[in-house]
Amino acid sequence: MKIYQVGGAIRDKLLGLPVKDRDWVVVGSTPEEMESLNYKPVGKDFPVFLHPHSHEEYALARTERKSGTGYKGFVFNTSVEVTLEQDLARRDLTINAIAEDADGNIIDPYNGRSDLKAGILRHVSPAFAEDPLRVLRVARFAARFNFALADDTLQLMKGLASSGELLTLVPERVWAELEKALGSNYPTRFFKTLRDCGALPHILPEIENLFGVPQTEKYHPEIDTGIHTMMVLEQAVRLTEDTSVRFAALVHDLGKATTPKDILPAHHGHEERGAKLVEKLCLRLRIPNRYRDLAVIVARYHFICHRVMELRDDTLVHKLEALDAFRRPERFEQFLLSCEADARGRTGYEESAYPQADYFRQCFRAASTIDTSNLSSQGLAGPAIAVAIQQLRINAIINIRATLPAPEINKPVAPNKEHTA
Repeated sequence: MKIYQVGGAIRDKLLGLPVKDRDWVVVGSTPEEMESLNYKPVGKDFPVFLHPHSHEEYALARTERKSGTGYKGFVFNTSVEVTLEQDLARRDLTINAIAEDADGNIIDPYNGRSDLKAGILRHVSPAFAEDPLRVLRVARFAARFNFALADDTLQLMKGLASSGELLTLVPERVWAELEKALGSNYPTRFFKTLRDCGALPHILPEIENLFGVPQTEKYHPEIDTGIHTMMVLEQAVRLTEDTSVRFAALVHDLGKATTPKDILPAHHGHEERGAKLVEKLCLRLRIPNRYRDLAVIVARYHFICHRVMELRDDTLVHKLEALDAFRRPERFEQFLLSCEADARGRTGYEESAYPQADYFRQCFRAASTIDTSNLSSQGLAGPAIAVAIQQLRINAIINIRATLPAPEINKPVAPNKEHTA
């Protein structure tokens, strides 16, 4: 019985990154022996056990093949004759097929270290094509490490995309990969990789449909809505690590893909159309409500934020209420970040200021600190109190706006740069 540390822990260690999760492979043992050593089995179909003290996962060395039920499951061979090299061969990428023994010796039968050094994502064997989820995993690793794809791996992914087998993926697994990609350093690489292999139309058609849709050049020098979307996501990455904001930035303009062609490059009404598309997307992929709720209000109201200085006092209060800012101030801050990413996600505007956010924020603070203590003593009740509170908020905004400057908005200050996503 020999034990090896494998996979992501070794990969990240070799890259000089913090190691968070450790996985282990056991060669030359059986389920019965593992249980006799007080390892706790996990599930019935997988030969995985929890260490009695560290509770880390220890898996028996195994090979696998696609089961007769298609891509919903695999049949595992846990024969004691399975070698470490055979176990590593079933893994997706060479950079994930590296092991380390108890003495610190590296076992690298598929040259994963060379690919790490070169920044290449390469499949281990043709068995890669048996699991369509690996298309998303590769795209996610591209987003995490900013690595390129080996040509033959890209061809395998193209084959999976054209086969239609990506449509068999469980929604929760698709979202899990997307969420991890959004939390990475280079999330636009996730979408570029999926586009390069032809998978994006099957996984996220709402995003694919944005590419090639023109916008008014005066406001969007990059013109293409898909390019703009990737630029907005890049700006969201610069502004925050909050994946909710990054997701909202990604889907804020979905409605532009459904603009009638006879009015292009204008996009009248795209905000409401986009909000409905966001809701459908979140329902399809079973995306958590906290992501959905922020993304919907960003899609619906981002243009309102851009022109907040032009709004009437009462309209501004109504929009704050529609944003539920008084009950959800933390989400209002997320909304402002998303709108800033949108404003800066344009060619030439990457470094420009976004004074609308602070203007909106100061109006909100004034309206949220009104004194309502004497309303009940005035004999007001029910709807009358709500009307009185709304008027107090309007008055507070009138007062604060009299003190706020109206600076010039969103002048381009950065040189143009190319985007190929």
